[in-house]
Amino acid sequence: MCTVVVRRSGNRPGEVLAVRDEVTGREFDDPGRWWPELPSLVGGRDRVAGGTWCATDVGTGVTALVLNRFHERTAAAGAPSRGVLPLLGAGHGAAWLDHVALAGMAGFLLVLVEPGRLTSWEFDGERLTATEHPEGTHVFTSGGSEDRKGELWRGTFAAAAFPGRWRDLVREQQPAPEPEALVVRREREGRVYGTVFAETIDARPGRLRLQYSRQPWAGAWETAAFDAGG
Repeated sequence: MCTVVVRRSGNRPGEVLAVRDEVTGREFDDPGRWWPELPSLVGGRDRVAGGTWCATDVGTGVTALVLNRFHERTAAAGAPSRGVLPLLGAGHGAAWLDHVALAGMAGFLLVLVEPGRLTSWEFDGERLTATEHPEGTHVFTSGGSEDRKGELWRGTFAAAAFPGRWRDLVREQQPAPEPEALVVRREREGRVYGTVFAETIDARPGRLRLQYSRQPWAGAWETAAFDAGG
């Protein structure tokens, strides 16, 4: 349960909204430079596995985001966490696959936003499928029943100004259990899943501007700025 909206236009940096849905009690840190061995990368850090759902390389302006595919195979014992994928995507671009073994990994959709290019890779536990996306507005979801979300929201975001109106579209929602909901809250197998974070990402080579909130439907969003080398 996650939603990523990307608008791609020519060679300009992509415009990105990332809405993260997760087990509500899972702890995480707000976006920062959490990985000393990767000083150019900025992202929110998952405190359980140490990875992230979204990372940006401030130097190159490349952003990578992972969406879990719960309806596909779960991870095998000892398999890499999907949280490493945005770090690899942001750091290595389309060559991320050279730096990880997918065998045993749970299903995912990895979205790579580069200046002038938008690519996604879908892994169903056995096969990896890459797709190059044309100019326009694209909505990526966790798949399955949530595919309807993309159909319902694509036109709305395409007609809206980034980043302000995109944030407003999230603010105007209330958590709901329906698969097409932009902000969600639902129970599954005794656990509560819901929207725990949302951010707009304005990334271009040398600088990154974020606005984000842990309760994006309930009030103000914080602002953070990162520049290459500092």
